[in-house]
Amino acid sequence: MKHVSTLLSAIALLGTLKGNPGVAAEPIPRPPQKRAVPVVDLGYAVYQGAYDATYNVNSFKGVRYAAPPLGNLRFAAPTAPVTNRTTTTPATSSPPKCPQTGASADTPPEYGFTSAPGNEDCLFLNVFAPANAANLPVFFWIHGGGYALFSANGLDPTEMMVTNGNSFVSVIIQYRLGAFGFLPGNHVKEDGALNAGLLDMNFALQWVQKYIKNFGGDPTRVTIAGESAGAGAVMYQAMAYGGEQEQDLFNNIISASPWVPRQYNYDDDIPTKVYDDFASAAGCVEAADTLQCLRDSETTVLQNASAKVSEAGPFGTFAFLPVTDGTFIQARPLQQLLSKALKGKRILSGNMQNEGVPLSPPTFNTLSKFREYINTTFPSFSAADKTELEAQYSYAGDDQDTDPSDPKFPTTGSSRPTAVNQSVFATGQQQRLFDVFAEYAFVCPSYWLANAFPRAWKYEYDVPPAYHGYDLTAYWSKGAVVPGVAFKHAFQKMWGNFIAHDNPIISVADAKGGMSNATVPVGHGGNVQWPQWSEAKPRLLSLNTTGGTRQYRYTTEDLNYYVYVEPGVTNVFKVADAAKWEGGRGDRCKWWKSMAAKVPY
Repeated sequence: MKHVSTLLSAIALLGTLKGNPGVAAEPIPRPPQKRAVPVVDLGYAVYQGAYDATYNVNSFKGVRYAAPPLGNLRFAAPTAPVTNRTTTTPATSSPPKCPQTGASADTPPEYGFTSAPGNEDCLFLNVFAPANAANLPVFFWIHGGGYALFSANGLDPTEMMVTNGNSFVSVIIQYRLGAFGFLPGNHVKEDGALNAGLLDMNFALQWVQKYIKNFGGDPTRVTIAGESAGAGAVMYQAMAYGGEQEQDLFNNIISASPWVPRQYNYDDDIPTKVYDDFASAAGCVEAADTLQCLRDSETTVLQNASAKVSEAGPFGTFAFLPVTDGTFIQARPLQQLLSKALKGKRILSGNMQNEGVPLSPPTFNTLSKFREYINTTFPSFSAADKTELEAQYSYAGDDQDTDPSDPKFPTTGSSRPTAVNQSVFATGQQQRLFDVFAEYAFVCPSYWLANAFPRAWKYEYDVPPAYHGYDLTAYWSKGAVVPGVAFKHAFQKMWGNFIAHDNPIISVADAKGGMSNATVPVGHGGNVQWPQWSEAKPRLLSLNTTGGTRQYRYTTEDLNYYVYVEPGVTNVFKVADAAKWEGGRGDRCKWWKSMAAKVPY
């Protein structure tokens, strides 16, 4: 039976994981308790939530944080909700998803990156607060999905909260996607809001400042976090208004696999073409006022147009992305990261071992197809640039096509072979392509983000198969059978310590998760050794496991792999030199930095 994996979606893998003797146990259910139904008065509305006796947590789902972005508010900045106190609003069901804009049409539908109808009235958030919470730190989550897909639906943080003693409040937001949130061009600049989706996120952060005390949260201790495009969005919130936004909306950042593919000025040729193609697909290209025509159009017309434009791009790409707008986003990411003009005091920066899967083409296994991919992905590169790129990603026999009989296995990171030509997914030219995409779009940005903050910790998630998005079940863990129980415990404690105590370092006991044969680096005071990151001495913590039962997973003929499930999954953590990691990743990231203007980012 085919295993269909959404990969970037938090509702990713399998069924319920049963307890396993000898490893850290799942949170023990509390005896049922009778409690009053939780109600919160926000002034503009009154919401009635639900109490979860198992985790001693109150949840409020579908809390409106902005007015419906409809009519002339379409393609405009978010505004405050209207006051509606005539009745108490139930807050027990997930809010409607925003319209979903898929990736390019040649991305296999089994990957889950497909367009789907949604509701434009989708600017809601979910809050999970420990019962009787008071002045607790806040975990603020921005979902990924290429600024085009997914939602708050199914993202339940209660297991991670309980693992950390219910020491924080969680806020999970939705924001406008695809053309609705990221329509570029002069017309939007003149009579709308560029990067409306980023403005939604910022508006939700301002909502937290106003209202999170009503749920028992402390607005002065907020950690913003995200994965993939969500991690990129976290970066953009730190960059907002040149890093000089008047309000301090957060202290800490968790950036898991930050996706930084390219960024143009709002009126450059490519964004202008995106706007024109969208207006054409919506039947508005000949209108005297195209933006007003788009605002007057039926939502199904615009949703179809958003999908059509995005699906026309190369494999694994999305059309509607953040742009340099001159106000909210004033510079390209790398330029501002180098200047360190950013909000936030600390960062926990992570990347996966195999970020190149699944958003780069899995069938380009010859040198000619590798070069075709480079030509398509980096149209601004000169012939000399491409020669340099090939030299950066060189290995013995790199003029040879991939041999299908070559065995596939994970790299150690510290010895050969390296990620340049070897992984659990591919070898040779195919893996060479995967690694180019992984490093330019995800891994190097995670290094640069760590460089940009005064206090930083870096990790790499190496649990096989460690593809992009495989980490989601470690923190959105309800019902997941991977990764192992001990690993989930350790990983959730790292995140929770950072959220609640500004430091991800955990005890050796928590790192081992009850497994006496676990291998972790021992530091001072019974804690794991995890050096702070510095540009001069970049150190990361490699998070891996060994053991367990191997199970086969099938997504497509060109993308299949093994996972490892209980019993017996055991943690293997080690400190590594990030500069020398994977055969000199630090030098390759320096090369990408030198090419930033041509990527562009």
